[in-house]
Amino acid sequence: MLLEINNLFFSHTKDKPLFQNLNLRFEENRIIALAGESGCGKSTLLSLIYGLLDWQSGEIIFNGTRLLGPKGNLVPGESEMKFVAQNFDLMPYATVAENVGKFISNINLKQKKETVMELLEVVGLQEFAHVLPKYLSGGQQQRVAIARALSVLPKLLILDEPFTNLDFPRKIELRERLFRYVKQHGVSLIISTHELQDIMPWLDQIVILQDGRLIQNDSPEETYRHPYNSYVAKLFGEVNLFTETEAADFQLPKQIYYPKEIKVTETGLKAEILESRFAGNYYWNKIIVKEKELVVYTDEKLMGTVAVSFI
Repeated sequence: MLLEINNLFFSHTKDKPLFQNLNLRFEENRIIALAGESGCGKSTLLSLIYGLLDWQSGEIIFNGTRLLGPKGNLVPGESEMKFVAQNFDLMPYATVAENVGKFISNINLKQKKETVMELLEVVGLQEFAHVLPKYLSGGQQQRVAIARALSVLPKLLILDEPFTNLDFPRKIELRERLFRYVKQHGVSLIISTHELQDIMPWLDQIVILQDGRLIQNDSPEETYRHPYNSYVAKLFGEVNLFTETEAADFQLPKQIYYPKEIKVTETGLKAEILESRFAGNYYWNKIIVKEKELVVYTDEKLMGTVAVSFI
């Protein structure tokens, strides 16, 4: 087991604890998403794991060693972990290449240069090797910090919202290169995110937090197909929610339906089309069935009335 969190109790203030008896297990060589709405405790938990905050009780065990936190470490952090938070802590008067190579030995300079350029390729910044960080955007600085963290091949890499500052094309480019690199080199990755859909194909595990409580801890497919509640389902995007009474009236086996789970069919419930808008890969439709408004995604534009079925 790479990381164990046992009966963790943490509170920012005495009267309002954030984590109470939190228990989690993370195996080696996995890409794990830590998800939940803003304020749920994602960033705090990452800081606790890395040793930037002290917890009140419980224990965190990393690679078989019980962690001590700031109270027990003169230098914050853990040697076989790297954490890229929202502040990137780059050396301002060193080039991008020098920042990335900060932790790499100078014994073999040729090998060091090759490693730095390989890492810059992973994060898509080869052409900025000799540029100072102050001339980079926030998203570019973030990618430099990620490359620097990878340079020592830590056992565990922790990333706090790593794609927030990136535009969509860069996000697509980075996520695939990054996830392939950590898998190839046996680096375990914990990544906090509120954009699960963007990274789900690469994930091995999804951990959902709500107000400091562990809500769900499953594989991506299990989490998506069987969300514990509406809070979890909404993290994947738009959802249609039914009360118990409504589900019984519609004769539905569950109360949560994603827009793609409602299909236009030859036979089914009569639906009136209120709106049908082009959304790129699909048409976004607002329909009304039995006086209930629902969102449905279709391949074609809808008009008038149609029949729908729930799958």
